[in-house]
Amino acid sequence: MPMLGIGTWENTDPEQCAESVRTALETGYRHVDTAQAYGNEAAVGEGIAAADVDREDVFLATKVWIDNLAREDVVESTEASLERLGVDYVDLLYVHWPARTYDPEATLPALAALVDEGLVRHAGVSNFEPEHLERATEVWGVEPFANQVELHPLLPQRDLRAYCEEAGIEVVGYSPLARGRILEHDVVGEIAAAHGVSAAQVALAWAREKGVTTIPKATSADHVRDNWRSLSLDLRPGDVERIDAIETRERQVDPGWAPW
Repeated sequence: MPMLGIGTWENTDPEQCAESVRTALETGYRHVDTAQAYGNEAAVGEGIAAADVDREDVFLATKVWIDNLAREDVVESTEASLERLGVDYVDLLYVHWPARTYDPEATLPALAALVDEGLVRHAGVSNFEPEHLERATEVWGVEPFANQVELHPLLPQRDLRAYCEEAGIEVVGYSPLARGRILEHDVVGEIAAAHGVSAAQVALAWAREKGVTTIPKATSADHVRDNWRSLSLDLRPGDVERIDAIETRERQVDPGWAPW
């Protein structure tokens, strides 16, 4: 799984969404993240089809929404996602949240069946806490491929990262720029100025230092390319320590059905 992807949450303008995905892929990205709930799977698929990149080279992920987690609904909604995306399979299918119709005994075997059928390459989860990950592992018999959670310097998720690292679960960080809040932080800004880069690049490079895959949303070509340049940024140990020392804790995504 490529460690930097293009996120598409709230990228709801079809033309803009398709263009940002195409631009990202032609810039060098090979990881695209969407979800049933985003309402843009068709546009994401159009962007992938328009890019001068082979489908087999793209790591494509989507998520099953919390209303579609009954066994039959998982299968039917995933088939609908594939149709909207215009692909034969997705590389990673997540349970979006352990909420509403989520039932480990029904939901998780449905994902496993989709893997067996070749419609999904890897099964993962999103917004799971350690107890949910333990239960998923019990049901599947193997650890989830990945756990996608909000993660950035204002919400570093140390305990959850440690759990996933020990269990061999990939961590994917959404909202890695804290929905823009991190771009205003003095420490991140000072480090960015010292390197002559953007604050966004610093935040993404920090996450990469932690072994976290990030999927920042970007709609403009400039932001898509700026985020991509984070892969060339090597933070100094002192930079990472300064970011780690930030004491502010701000969760940006906290719906009523959240499990924490």
